[in-house]
Amino acid sequence: VQLVESGGGLVQPGGSLTLSCAASGFAFQVYAITWFRQVPGKEREAVSCISGDGTSAYVDSIKGRATISRDNSGKSVSLQMTSLRPEDAAIYYCATRGDAAMGCRQLNPENFDYWGQGTQVTVSS
Repeated sequence: VQLVESGGGLVQPGGSLTLSCAASGFAFQVYAITWFRQVPGKEREAVSCISGDGTSAYVDSIKGRATISRDNSGKSVSLQMTSLRPEDAAIYYCATRGDAAMGCRQLNPENFDYWGQGTQVTVSS
């Protein structure tokens, strides 16, 4: 299983960014993919998840400002974020787990088996 994030960078407050997660090595269309973020000194938190059937979920702090989508043929998941705030700055990771039946339930980091290397998002003027 391999997950590779891309798309991070520096963006001004109020700006937009689209993160991508390229997947390989597993039956991508069956598994949910979850985006997490982490800042130094804080726990990694789930930001958004999309299940194999396309059902999506968002953390309250980003709801209405983000859209998650998946391309099963291209084996990738995108997270489009708008109206970015300084508090959105973090390293963003995509992750999945061995139990496909979990879908977007129980999005605790310890429940995930496979992680990408992360991509840095900086929100600053």
